[in-house]
Amino acid sequence: MSVQPIPFQREFEVDYGTVTELGPMLRRVVARNPSPFTFRGTGSYIVGRGKVAIIDPGPELADHIEALLAAVEGEAVSHLLVTHTHRDHSPAASHIKEATGAPVYGFGPHGEGQNETQVEEGVDRDFVPDIRLADGEIIEGDGWTIEAIHTPGHTSNHLCFALKEGKVLFPGDHVMGWSTTVVLPPDGDMAAYVASLERLRARDDALYWPTHGPSIPEPQAYVGALIEHRRKRERQIADCLSGGIGAIPKMVDRMYPDLPAALHGAAAQSVLAHLIHMVRVGRARCDDRPGLGSKYRPGAAL
Repeated sequence: MSVQPIPFQREFEVDYGTVTELGPMLRRVVARNPSPFTFRGTGSYIVGRGKVAIIDPGPELADHIEALLAAVEGEAVSHLLVTHTHRDHSPAASHIKEATGAPVYGFGPHGEGQNETQVEEGVDRDFVPDIRLADGEIIEGDGWTIEAIHTPGHTSNHLCFALKEGKVLFPGDHVMGWSTTVVLPPDGDMAAYVASLERLRARDDALYWPTHGPSIPEPQAYVGALIEHRRKRERQIADCLSGGIGAIPKMVDRMYPDLPAALHGAAAQSVLAHLIHMVRVGRARCDDRPGLGSKYRPGAAL
């Protein structure tokens, strides 16, 4: 079966600060933090009724924190679940915890690696979960059951959350409903990212609700398209190397001819993430430690 094109940039209605009912057990509040990396903004999900969990409390924006607290007024918040430690996902958790007493759950603090160039929303290095979740760990609430799935790649501590009731997956930033995911070395790892995609594709989830963008029906086909997209990028890099193009900025110019200049930094980091993997498996060579300014050439396995 051929892989269908990824339907990027799909529109969806956003009314900032308003609760959107997505189903009997699911609501969403979108933060007013639109950007080239967050699309319309961060979607915080409320799971359950009466006693609820909040997935990705979001950025440290007073109006978003107030909107979330208003959305659960009269209810008990039992869990604050964080997919990963970028500043558009985790900082509000401490404020919601202070207001509700709910413990914060996550894989762990942000990894040790520091990006060479800051091109995304930034890292929440203050985040420390009250309860660390292992891969496959089950969290139970009032009428709902969630499995934590460790999906390193976008960040080393990234988790997806699978709601058993309805076979719904909350993939955080590992799979987004509007764009490909940025993978920023050294904490971001392209080989780990693709391996995590393969793991998600093998699951039987029926619907994804990503933190950014609209829902994703038929998620296995969508994830398959993301995997093929990454393979295509590696083929493009291999073509660049074979054609004597060994500098990442020149690769970006060739591979992303229509990309706005403001996003070239993110594209360069993505190319670097691919090259780190290609050097590791022998498909590319580099005389020094792979970096944005390194010179690359074809490897023996190319």
